[in-house]
Amino acid sequence: MKNFVLSFLPMLALTACAGNPVAAVPVSGFETDRYLGTWYEVARLDHSFERGLSNVTANYTKRDDGKITVLNRGYNEKKGKFEDAVGKAKYASDPTTGHLKVSFFGPFYGNYIIFDLDKTDYSTAYISGGKDNYLWLLSRTPNVSDATRADFLKQSKALGYNTDSLIWVDHSRSD
Repeated sequence: MKNFVLSFLPMLALTACAGNPVAAVPVSGFETDRYLGTWYEVARLDHSFERGLSNVTANYTKRDDGKITVLNRGYNEKKGKFEDAVGKAKYASDPTTGHLKVSFFGPFYGNYIIFDLDKTDYSTAYISGGKDNYLWLLSRTPNVSDATRADFLKQSKALGYNTDSLIWVDHSRSD
């Protein structure tokens, strides 16, 4: 676990200076309680802190201090095992805006901007790190419909993301 957490350090250092800003606008009417639980990472742009990981999930739970615990879990192909990273999230502004700040190491926080969300049943979420090198498609299931995939690609391209570089995450392995 220590190595998995330490692998997030480069992301924290690079977040402030790498990539070009994107104009991702966070959703309004965000409901934290409905967002809690497990999400599957369906697609992402490549970064050092997730490189080589498959079967990636994120689990969000409320903390007593008002923040959110983030448990990221992924299968490390090289090591042949699942690894966890535990972080925390706090609201960037108010709790009804889908903009969080997430940290996996100390006082360093990165943007977590939910720029689209299925508000009917909270089944899919499009996440931007605020720069053109951090992008995720999350879902309550390991796969999404063709329509959701097309919409994610369309919105992401419009923000300036290179969607040709997306990794479509394999979820064929179980614990």
